[in-house]
Amino acid sequence: MATQKEKRSSLGYGSTYKKGEAKDTNPTEIKTVLGGQTWMVKPDKSANTSNPCIWMQAGLVKYKDCNNFYDCTTCKYDLGMSKKVEKGNGISWQDAMRKKPYLNRACRHSLTNRIEQRACAYDYQCATCDFDQFFEDVWTTKNKTVPGEIQQIKGFDVPVGYYFHNGHTWARIESGGYIRIGLDDFSLKLLGRADALELPLIGKEFDQGAVGWGLRRKDNMADVLSPVDGVIVEVNANVREKPEIANHEPYGDGWLFMVRSPDIKGTVKKLMDDTAGLSWISEEVVELEKMVEKVAGPLAADGGYFMEDIYGNLPGLDWRNLTKTFLKT
Repeated sequence: MATQKEKRSSLGYGSTYKKGEAKDTNPTEIKTVLGGQTWMVKPDKSANTSNPCIWMQAGLVKYKDCNNFYDCTTCKYDLGMSKKVEKGNGISWQDAMRKKPYLNRACRHSLTNRIEQRACAYDYQCATCDFDQFFEDVWTTKNKTVPGEIQQIKGFDVPVGYYFHNGHTWARIESGGYIRIGLDDFSLKLLGRADALELPLIGKEFDQGAVGWGLRRKDNMADVLSPVDGVIVEVNANVREKPEIANHEPYGDGWLFMVRSPDIKGTVKKLMDDTAGLSWISEEVVELEKMVEKVAGPLAADGGYFMEDIYGNLPGLDWRNLTKTFLKT
């Protein structure tokens, strides 16, 4: 029981839960995915929020889970609370923290569990804090994220907590409101190791569903559709120099861009979440099996598992047909 209580506390799970769907948005419940199934979890008094709002951490509200990816500048709740403070109906989270003993004045990134314990040295004047600027503009954008859980379908990895575009790109919303994007495992195993990834520069604006970059292999070129709207704020220089990194770690070191979007929630509504992504990849595998059978003959009864470089190992597959069918270009 002690182990279960600790697990519940650390993960934010409460005492009541039910099966849900990807479209469920009950504000009193936390949506999570376990084993490919969406669950709606309602926290009890002993549960801790998994993404604590900074107003809650400062002790000004009893329970509030952040639902805006710690992008306070575009958060309606933060705006509403700030307006109450302006009207004299409360104090700001900064003033609440200033009243605490010096050693308990934690950095806002520690309060929201984004970094380990760190004291604030700038009296919560974040706009003039060099660490805050470094953390938001440099550290967050350049450091990879690793999926906590990966499902697998016929040899293709599908990470939990990611969003997917039907052109076989992925998007992951990260702390601070950034969106990290890249090519999924299916497309990279399908087309094999690229000779070059033709990536745009920082400052380029992406349009969701429009061609964003390209993958070149010998004389073949594949255009790739952008999964999101937004402006590129970081490009993975390592992948530009060594494209094979994307094949080795498509959801880790192989990320391609970090993007800032004016409407995060709006842009991800047009994408598939991990639950829908599993069903979609299953359908894509069936389509791929049909194409492989035409050039290689009947497959095993269960279809078997696909390995690296499907195109390279089956010369009969047509590059243009593959990119048109799966990358939608």
